[in-house]
Formats: sequence, structure tokens, C-alpha cells
Amino acid sequence: MYTKKDALKDVKLFVLDMDGTVYLGDRMIPGSAEFIHTLEKDPDREYIYFTNNASRVPEIYVQKLKKLGLETDISRIITAGDVCAEFLEKEYPGARIYLNGTDVLKENWLKRGLHLVQEDPDVVVQSFDTSLTYEKMDKICRYVRNGVPFIATHMDINCPTEDGFMPDCGAMCALITASTGVTPRYLGKPFKETVEMLERITDIPAAQMAFVGDRLYTDIATGVNNGARGFLVLTGETTIDMVPGSEVQPTCIYESLGEMIQYL
Repeated sequence: MYTKKDALKDVKLFVLDMDGTVYLGDRMIPGSAEFIHTLEKDPDREYIYFTNNASRVPEIYVQKLKKLGLETDISRIITAGDVCAEFLEKEYPGARIYLNGTDVLKENWLKRGLHLVQEDPDVVVQSFDTSLTYEKMDKICRYVRNGVPFIATHMDINCPTEDGFMPDCGAMCALITASTGVTPRYLGKPFKETVEMLERITDIPAAQMAFVGDRLYTDIATGVNNGARGFLVLTGETTIDMVPGSEVQPTCIYESLGEMIQYL
């Protein structure tokens, strides 16, 4: 593991998680805003927000960050829903898609030109659906059981909140897998499609990226498994006691984004 200062050398792009890293619920994590402002003043460093939370779309995150005191251009925000949409456009062009997701995600995909259906799909997608019903779960299980390709926007099991955690996409997929015996093709963090999309958008190679977040199996794994760096912050899901037994080991550990400022 690098020292806290050396780990930051040569990092040109910070890919920042949001839930549990920049804020918790409607509360900014102390030091987060100062970290962002520090990067904005540095001509040699860039940052982008990337969240696996596909229950929302970039426009909503722009408004959320604004309420928390951070003015953010929509081009700086990417979600696992964006990665999944791009994957479907490339791998299943023109496909009939059944999506279990929020209304805002469905609207976003329709605007992109994806073909969403309720019956006879070519591919099914489970996302972080906060409007999930038994009827939706039953329907996607029937499609998966019948051999329709099964995609998931991301693998997060829990979503951090001010009051603890709520079930996320990975937990919903676990139910589908238990019923059907089929594991989905997961996208978002920590998979290579996310890094490839960021390389294309920013024109910065993975070797000069650092993925910063509170989860070992998504945020940190994205970096260390795909040629970038993975910086763990202890402001969300992961505690320091969880690190030694993890298969995924961070490049470096910081208490928070605020602590990182002194090492930039």
C-alpha cells in the first residue's frame, strides 16, 4: 500500500462516488465540498462523479448537489444506468428491453432511444427499483426462467442512508437468482465497461485515474482490478476492521475526502 501522499502522485482524474463518500442522505460529509473546490483550482487534476445508484439520473444529482452547496455541470455526473444504457446500445441494438427501474430511469432510457416493453422482451434489466412490486419481480423471474438474457445495472447490495442502509440492486438480483438459478451480467462499478466509458469520455488513461469511495467490492475494486487506483474513505459502508479480510485491497485508505486535501 502506498503512503497517503505518494498514492496521489500522477492522478489526473478522481472518480468520486457520491452516496457515503460526498454525502449521506441530505447531509454533506464534512470536508467533501472543500476537496471538490481544491480540485477545481488545480489545472492538472480533473474530477467526475460516478455513482452506481441507478434509481436516479444525472439531472437529479445536479439538483441534489446544488441543494447541498455544490454547483455541478451535468457532464460531470455518470451513473451505472448510463453505463448499462450504453452497453445495451452496443450489445443489443434495437432490442426489446424489459426494465425494472424507477420512472426517471425509464424516461432517461426512452429519451436515448431504447425500446422498453412489458411483454416479449429480448433482454431484461434489473436496476435499483425503489418502486419495486411483487408483480414486477414475478414478471422478470418468469422471463429469466424462460432464457431471456439477464442484465443488472450494478451489484451494490445496500444503499447507504442517514439512518443506515436500504436494499439496493444486488439484493433484488439475489432474490431473482434464488428463484431462477440465473446470475445476471452486472455492469457499473467494478466492471471494465465503467472504466472504458470513462477513458472514452475524459481521454485520460486508467493508469492516471483514482476511484474514490466507501465500498471495497465496487468503488475500490473498479480501480485496482482495471489498471487504476482505488482510494477507500471511511465515511460510508466500509469500516477499517473490514479491510484485512477483504480480497480487494485499496491502494490507500483515508478517513474522508477532507483528509485527502492535505496530501494533494
